[in-house]
Amino acid sequence: MLESVGVDADDEAVYRALLRAPECTVAELAAGTGRDQAAIRRSVARLEELGMLSRTAHRPARLIPARPDVAVEVLVARRQAELERARTAALGLVAEMQSPARYRPENLVEVVVGQPAIAARYAQLQNSTERELLVLDRPPYAAERAESDSRERQLLRSQVDVRVIYSPESLALPGGVELALGAADAGERARVHPQVPIKLAIADRSIALLPLALDQMRGSALVVRESALVEALAQLFHQLWEQALPLVPSGDDDGADVDRRLLTMLAAGLKDDAIARQLDVSSRTVGRRVAELMAFLGARTRFEAGVRAQRLL
Repeated sequence: MLESVGVDADDEAVYRALLRAPECTVAELAAGTGRDQAAIRRSVARLEELGMLSRTAHRPARLIPARPDVAVEVLVARRQAELERARTAALGLVAEMQSPARYRPENLVEVVVGQPAIAARYAQLQNSTERELLVLDRPPYAAERAESDSRERQLLRSQVDVRVIYSPESLALPGGVELALGAADAGERARVHPQVPIKLAIADRSIALLPLALDQMRGSALVVRESALVEALAQLFHQLWEQALPLVPSGDDDGADVDRRLLTMLAAGLKDDAIARQLDVSSRTVGRRVAELMAFLGARTRFEAGVRAQRLL
């Protein structure tokens, strides 16, 4: 489990044994794990270097494990710093490429095949974003939405400007409205548009990820680097952004919050059945409440009700 932060399996087994039996000696740890003392000493030395245990001044010394949450957090921070140095070095290497080579077609456009590879490339794109992330959100998804959302929250904490335009299909998925509202509450600038034409992610106006074929993001995707195509895709995003409606923010009052969610889905073009599934009520209840809200807002259409609600909130 800890190999990704530099702790091999044998050393992790020793650390786990020490957590179960703290303040034991090397000899006691060897007896408890069934390993020879020389192997235990090597593991202890490596764990001590990583800051995962310490020794008492007694003879023989007793081993005290560091708290797992504290110790692993330090290792994660160290690994992140290493990755950041590698990323900076990679940018330096790109700058050393001769200009004609940088702009050859094979260096500007890459085809990524297979859902795992696409999910990994999207994670890489998110992790490399420094200033701005633009997303057109519509299913199907190559990556787990919860994992992508977690990485986005990290970007928001780092003051990255994240703007997302959600499609009706995104909000209609189970939990879709809650995910969108939660991201908006965390600082994401979110809007809804009834016709999102394509899935798209653009990082720092320099690299874009989009499906090779519409509605087939899981099968193959294109990675496009700094070029006129990336700029054109950014312009497409901004045109849709101007047309889209801001996501209705959540509130403290439960009843008002349900109405806000309902109005958000109305503006996105969701049907009563889809809204009912999101709110866990009957379609009849949704229809009745929509009629009440339309009358209150003086709206003649469902979409107009969503628009007017956006202006009031």
